[in-house]
Amino acid sequence: MDIYKRIIEIIDANLIYCLVPMILTLILVELFFKNRFETKKTLNLICGTIIVYTAITWTFYLIGMAMSPNEYAFINRATGPYAFAYWIMFLSALILPFTLLIKRLASKFWYVILVAFGMKIGMYFERFVIIVISFHRDYLPYNGNSELENRNIELIDIFSFGIGMIFLQGIIITILTLGMFEIIKRKKLRTTKHKKT
Repeated sequence: MDIYKRIIEIIDANLIYCLVPMILTLILVELFFKNRFETKKTLNLICGTIIVYTAITWTFYLIGMAMSPNEYAFINRATGPYAFAYWIMFLSALILPFTLLIKRLASKFWYVILVAFGMKIGMYFERFVIIVISFHRDYLPYNGNSELENRNIELIDIFSFGIGMIFLQGIIITILTLGMFEIIKRKKLRTTKHKKT
């Protein structure tokens, strides 16, 4: 299970967290270069990635709950004081992505962004809470306001750098994927031209 967790962490950091910037990049490419690039095929690839990732995560989550239920604490979270938030995150991460099997929904950029955001809504909420709490750290000892302000600025810089890296990574992955589909399209055009001659 440790290897699985490590693999999921790597996939999350390098692909799943980048889904929202990837789809936003696709929207911009479609807006500026109408029908020039294979944006629909790239969106279908993203949808397939989301579905496969969710199926694998769901499977290992169920196996983990069966093998060590104390580690997952499903009952406590699902019925505790924050049950509504847990159920929203749970359903958004494990049920909402399977709605992409409906082709009409999977072809809409904004719906796929909603699903990608919903998959990791817990992570986004966690980052939001950390940033808000960093502004209101009255309980920490400090040597005057300037030190507290410096801590807040450093924390915001770290988070903005992290968000910037996620966006940059998403843009790069999207451009590479669009380039891959463009190369495939050109090879198909060449082979059809050679067959005709």
